[in-house]
Amino acid sequence: MQARGYWGLAGVVCTGVGVAVGELVAAVVSPSASPVSAVGQGVIGALPGGMKEWAIHLFGTSDKTVFLVTMVVVMAVLAAAAGLLEQARRGVGLALIALFGLAGIVAVASRPDASGVAFVAPVLAGGLSMALLAWVRGRFLQPGLAAELKAEYDAGRRLRAPSTASVSSPAMLSAMPPAMPPAASAAPSAALAARNATRRTFLGYMGAGAAVALLAGGAAVMLRRASVVVADLRAKVTLPRALKPAPQVPAAAVLDIAGITPLVTDPTNFYRIDTALVVPAVNSDTWKLTVNGMVEREVSLTFAQLLAKPLVERYVTIGCVSNDVGGDLVGNARWLGWPVRELLAEAGVKPGADMVLSRSTDGFTAGTPLEALTDGRNAMIAVGMDGAPLPLVHGYPARLIVPGLYGYVSATKWLSELKVTTFAADQGYWTPLGWSARGPIKTASRIDVPRSGANPAAGRFTAAGVAWAPQRGIAGVQVQLDGGPWQSASLAAALNKDTWVQWQAPLTLTPGKHQLKVRAVDGTGAVQTGDVAPPAPDGATGWHTVEFNAA
Repeated sequence: MQARGYWGLAGVVCTGVGVAVGELVAAVVSPSASPVSAVGQGVIGALPGGMKEWAIHLFGTSDKTVFLVTMVVVMAVLAAAAGLLEQARRGVGLALIALFGLAGIVAVASRPDASGVAFVAPVLAGGLSMALLAWVRGRFLQPGLAAELKAEYDAGRRLRAPSTASVSSPAMLSAMPPAMPPAASAAPSAALAARNATRRTFLGYMGAGAAVALLAGGAAVMLRRASVVVADLRAKVTLPRALKPAPQVPAAAVLDIAGITPLVTDPTNFYRIDTALVVPAVNSDTWKLTVNGMVEREVSLTFAQLLAKPLVERYVTIGCVSNDVGGDLVGNARWLGWPVRELLAEAGVKPGADMVLSRSTDGFTAGTPLEALTDGRNAMIAVGMDGAPLPLVHGYPARLIVPGLYGYVSATKWLSELKVTTFAADQGYWTPLGWSARGPIKTASRIDVPRSGANPAAGRFTAAGVAWAPQRGIAGVQVQLDGGPWQSASLAAALNKDTWVQWQAPLTLTPGKHQLKVRAVDGTGAVQTGDVAPPAPDGATGWHTVEFNAA
C-alpha cells in the first residue's frame, strides 16, 4: 500500500466509526433526526426541482435508496480526502471533519422536530471522528512513517533476491545490482521487522474500526425500525366503524383478466413518493393536529379525538404529478377519515382565505385550494387504509386525502398542521421549484395487457387496463390498433367518480408487429388529449402506447 493509501484508509475508517456511532445514538434519542438523514434532507431541499424530477423518473420509488447509497459513497470519498489532507498538513483533515460535524448540527437544527437532545448525535459523530483520526495520526502515521515502511519492505525484497550462483549468463550477471555488504544481506533489519509489526497492527486497528462501524450502523438501522414500531403504537390501534362506510365492491367492477391492474391496490404495493429519507416516528399518543392562520379560533385535535369523530369511508384514486403516461405512480385504496370541511368549520375560516398549507412532521408542506377541502368532495384527514391503520410509510397516524388533486398539493403524510392562508402569502414545498400551484389530476388511461414487448398469440385477444379522472369520472375508453379507427372498449362498473375504472377491448391480431394506443373520455365528455407533455409543471399528457409482436 502506498503512503497515501494509509492516510486515506485512516480517514474513511475513523469517520465511519464516528458517523455510525452518531447514528446509533440518534436512533436512541431522536430516531427521526439522525445526522445522515438530516443532512440528506437538507441536500434534497437544496436540489433544483428538475434534478428531483429526473431522479423520480430514473429510479421511481427506489429514489431514496439510490440517494442514500450515493450519500455513503460521497461521505467515504470526503472522509478519505480528510485523511489525505491531514497527511499534507497537520490539522487540515481534522478541520474538514469538523466542517462535516457542523453541517450535521445545522441540518438537525433545521428539522421541525428537533429537540435539544437531538444535537448529541451530530456533535458526537464529529467529535469522535476527529479524536480517532488524531489518535491514529499520533500512533501510526507520523510524517514519513508509511513511506519509510514501504522503503524498508522493498529493501527486504531485494535482500531476498536470487544469488549470483543461480545466474548462468554473464550478461545477466553484469545487469544485477552491486552486491550488498554481508551484514546487510543476511536478513531484513530489526527496524524492518518492527515496522512490519507496526503495519500489521495498524491494519488490525483499521479492520476493527470497520467492524465497529458496520455493527453500530446495523444496530442503528435495527433500533430505528424497532423504535418506530414501538413509538407510534400503531399495532395497538383499533379503528372505529365508519359512520358512512364505503359500499361493497360489486362483482361487475372487477374484470377477470390476467395481468390487469387490481381494482384496489394492495398497501404493500402502493406507490410512495415523498421527501422523507427516514420514515418519521410519530407517537400517536402525543400526536396532535393544529388548525391556525386565518381562522376565528385555533383548534387542536389529538389522535383519540380524531378517532372519536364521525368518520367516513371512501374509495379514492390518488396519483403523483411525476407519473409518466402509462406509469405506475398511481393507486386506488379504501380510505377512512374525517372530512376536512368539518374541522375547518370548527375553526371558522375568515373571509379572503383561498388556500390551506398542510405541514408534515418532517417539514414537508403542500398548498391545497380551500375550495377543494370544503366543496363536499370528501377530502379527509385519513386514519385508515383498506381497513387497517395507515401504514407507517403512508402517513401514520394521519394524512390528507383530497380527491381530484395530485399528491404534491394535497396528500401530506404524517400530518401535523393546517394553516388557513392564501396563495399570495404562502407556497407549498414544490411550487417554488416550478410546479403548478393547484395541481388538478388530468384524465389518464393505461394499457396493462399487453405490455410493451409482449408476444401474445395471433388471433382473438383481449386488451385491458385502467383509466381515471377523479372528480369527473370515466364515461368511456377507446383503443386504436395499428393506426386504424378508434374503437370503444367495455368498462367495468365504476365504484364512484373518484376511482379508476377497469376496461377491456377484444382485438383480432394478425401475426407480426402491432401498436396499440388508448385514450379515455371523462364524465364531462372531454376526450383525453393526445398532445405529449412531460410531468412538469402540472402533469404528463399523451396517449399510452405499447408495441408488441403477435406470434
